[in-house]
Amino acid sequence: MTTAIPLVDLKAAYRRLQAEIDAAVARVLAGGWYILGPEVSAFETEFAAWLGVGHVVGVASGTDAVLLALRALGVGPGDEVITVAHTAVATVAAIELAGATPRFVDIDPITYTLDPAQLAAAVTPRTRAIVPVHLYGAPADMDAVLSVARAHGLLVVEDCAQAHGARTRGQMVGTLGDAAAFSFYPTKNLGALGDGGAVATNRPEVAERLRLLRQYGWRERYVSDVAGYQQPVGRTPGGHPARPPGPSGGGERGPAAAGGAL
Repeated sequence: MTTAIPLVDLKAAYRRLQAEIDAAVARVLAGGWYILGPEVSAFETEFAAWLGVGHVVGVASGTDAVLLALRALGVGPGDEVITVAHTAVATVAAIELAGATPRFVDIDPITYTLDPAQLAAAVTPRTRAIVPVHLYGAPADMDAVLSVARAHGLLVVEDCAQAHGARTRGQMVGTLGDAAAFSFYPTKNLGALGDGGAVATNRPEVAERLRLLRQYGWRERYVSDVAGYQQPVGRTPGGHPARPPGPSGGGERGPAAAGGAL
């Protein structure tokens, strides 16, 4: 007799945190505020503190996080964005949705992340940004990426969709570039009961523009300052992110779910 072992068991995380999740979802449902609101703001604040970054802006997905990060930094049509060939389609889709052209470099055969030795040669007069991907929890070589970026005056948007809590030289990924994109897709190591994403940045003007772009360009309700999207993060039922693993793979609690946020 054989027993099938599932590749992913999303129910296990729910069972472990069931009482807390149920209480959070019930609170959101009782409050009747399902898009953005105080629960999402609380999660943004807590996630920013956990990362050690100045600002976190919740959005609808990890794809939207890359897209809106690029848009908030002014990347658009006519620009090239360097990224790694070995990544999820979402990274490249977001670059194209921003109106930019992806330009690929290959991976390092040891780390499977962007090969910094090939990075400088990929820069052209149209290059505006680099999107290094931290893959399978392994950080890209950010020292090398940032060195090339500084030498050529390029922006850096970290794709952290698979690397919540990963560190490089003692510093959290997502705190090193101009902005960083996170995904809370259910199978990520910080997964929601649904979908969600966030952009982290230490640049207040980028955070302000992200908040405009994620919801119609509104600074004041129904008044659009810029052409924006409708890509805010909701609060339920995908409201409660599981705890990310600590440095040893478990035990250390990451940002507590801020009520029903994300």
